[in-house]
Amino acid sequence: MVRSSIKNKLIAGAAALALFASCKNTIQPDVLYGKWKYVKIENNSVSSTTNVTSEQLESEEPYIQFSKNDSLLIWWGGKVLSHGSYKIEGDKIQFKEILADGKTREFPFIVSKLDDKNLIFETTGDDGARVTTVKE
Repeated sequence: MVRSSIKNKLIAGAAALALFASCKNTIQPDVLYGKWKYVKIENNSVSSTTNVTSEQLESEEPYIQFSKNDSLLIWWGGKVLSHGSYKIEGDKIQFKEILADGKTREFPFIVSKLDDKNLIFETTGDDGARVTTVKE
């Protein structure tokens, strides 16, 4: 009887853990596809407090574009600033950037909000930033 009670508690605990893990924010590709205009960029670095101003965003008109073929383009000032491919991993967009010399580097965009009108994501590291965008 005691064993049965412990077994039931373990099963209930495992089920609760599985349910909690499944509640992790998962990015829906159909919502992500399209052009997202940058409206705010906040620097996450402690060593630098310089943020991109709203005037800079208005004049440079940056945006990020996610295509159904898993390609990603970042535009800034009317030119492609960065390009590559991406894959969705839970609440992250893993970006594989193609550099000018043909080499690649990978880093995540950690998504904190995604709906049909808003996308907010963060990059990490020394030049990390929180980017707020709206769908065009």
